[in-house]
Amino acid sequence: MKPPVRLVVLVSGGGTTLQNLIDRITEGRLMAQIVGVIASRTDSGGIRRAEAAGIPVKVVERSSSHSPSSSRQTETAESAARSAPPFADRVWKAVREFEPELVVLAGWLHLLPVPGEFKHRVLNIHPSLLPAFGGKGMYGHHVHEAVLEHGAKVTGCTVHFADDTYDTGPILVQRCVLVQDQDTPDTLAARVFQVECEAYPEAITLLAEGRVTVQGRRVVITD
Repeated sequence: MKPPVRLVVLVSGGGTTLQNLIDRITEGRLMAQIVGVIASRTDSGGIRRAEAAGIPVKVVERSSSHSPSSSRQTETAESAARSAPPFADRVWKAVREFEPELVVLAGWLHLLPVPGEFKHRVLNIHPSLLPAFGGKGMYGHHVHEAVLEHGAKVTGCTVHFADDTYDTGPILVQRCVLVQDQDTPDTLAARVFQVECEAYPEAITLLAEGRVTVQGRRVVITD
């Protein structure tokens, strides 16, 4: 039997998507192993969820600057920031240390250019049917508010390969949700999250089973 696919999960927020993957793995419904979690904030709820599951965590903050009380401290902090490797380089250094097969963005809120070695090995999930309601600034409740403001009748979620821009990589899995007249951003978000919980494990499984071929912008899935 093929060993479980090795995942590294990147989080910035509460970690609900991470928790779904942890639960599915624990229940035997997803043949995967989360070998590490990388958080971009020390207050990310995903850290607590990973630690509760016994998963190693690394924190890679976008900025290491503080609020120094003197001009000398400010100068030292600015010098350190200039000499530190760029954020993306630090993130990928942390990723490589876990030796994953796939990288899963789970509420990761930063644009992260993908190195050549990880092309088509980095997944992201977006709470709409891309290419609708995607792009910079479109995440979380911003997406659901826009869906309602535009009067869309159908929305959903999209699992796609991450590339070097926001929400533009080849689409792997989509699930639909009907928009109801009485919906609020909260009620719509809750129903979209329900299908996200199905779509992300499905996409991971397809890749782990070697059933995915990328042809330009098209993703072909074999039986």
